[in-house]
Amino acid sequence: MKNLRISLFIMLASVFFAACGKKNEGLGSVGTPPKGLDLKARVATDGSGSVAFTATATNAVSYEFDLGNGSFQNSSNGSITYKYLAEGSYTAKVTAKSSTGSTASKTVSFNISFTSTGGNTPTWSEEFNTDGAPNASVWGYNLGAGGWGNNELEYYTDRATNVVVSGGTLKITAKKEDYMGSAYTSARIVTENKQVFKYGRLEIKAKLPAGGGTWPAIWMLGSNYATSPWPACGEMDIMEHVGNNLNHVLGTLHYPGHSGGNGNGGATTVANATTEFHVYGLDWSPTTIKISVDGNVFHTVANDGTLPFNQNFFLILNVAMGGNLGGAVDPAFSSATMEVDYVRFYKTN
Repeated sequence: MKNLRISLFIMLASVFFAACGKKNEGLGSVGTPPKGLDLKARVATDGSGSVAFTATATNAVSYEFDLGNGSFQNSSNGSITYKYLAEGSYTAKVTAKSSTGSTASKTVSFNISFTSTGGNTPTWSEEFNTDGAPNASVWGYNLGAGGWGNNELEYYTDRATNVVVSGGTLKITAKKEDYMGSAYTSARIVTENKQVFKYGRLEIKAKLPAGGGTWPAIWMLGSNYATSPWPACGEMDIMEHVGNNLNHVLGTLHYPGHSGGNGNGGATTVANATTEFHVYGLDWSPTTIKISVDGNVFHTVANDGTLPFNQNFFLILNVAMGGNLGGAVDPAFSSATMEVDYVRFYKTN
């Protein structure tokens, strides 16, 4: 009887351990993870912000892409194309998954720059890397009040409280303060008689001020304005933004027959114009003028010999307050700043 009990115990123990072995074997066989995972990111050279991602791995049946900006996409073949809307450095991550749910991950880093020059070096640039007053060999000042033809409310100064280079950007600040009979101060800097432009691509990377009544502008004026008064000299507004109409960006040409509110213009929406930097561009040739944001053209005008856009122009950066376009100033307004990271010019003719 004792031997029978021992034999029965051994048989039960064998069954138990065999069952446990099978159970443990099942838990352990999650599956073979994807192997040899590779991830490539090809950034488009046309300044569009598009990136083509390609991921490959053995045993993978699906891929999840973390695009490094809070966006995610899935793909069954490991290939996607995604368009980034802001310049900067990004790290994307792909997670490959096998049929049994095992995963493997890999990352890739790259830079996004909104230029349509294929990485060419600009023929001229102002990078704002030296702290202090703007470079006197490039920039001069328009000073004073008087409305500037638009019933503006500010007094333009050259004080550091209104215009300064610091931390790698130019800062033009409009302030609410009583100064020389005006209720607001700001700055308007120009490249007149120092740096002129004719035909090519001009890029200005900027973050715009917020606040009702602010009216920042990035624009160009014909260098012959003294002998051919406006609008005969021509004006190209690469960017205008009105704080009372947040994120609504304007691009406009003024010339005879298209002065004031009758300008030849277009508009686009820039969702975060006052919180992030964007590249405002002008592509200018003897036949065409295109105005863009982040490489996306939103206004095009045919150019020809009858228009004043076939001569030297100079650049103007300013922040106005109120006026015909700026409108009513928010009573709570105290100050607001336009920051410019760089100005780059790529001459084509």
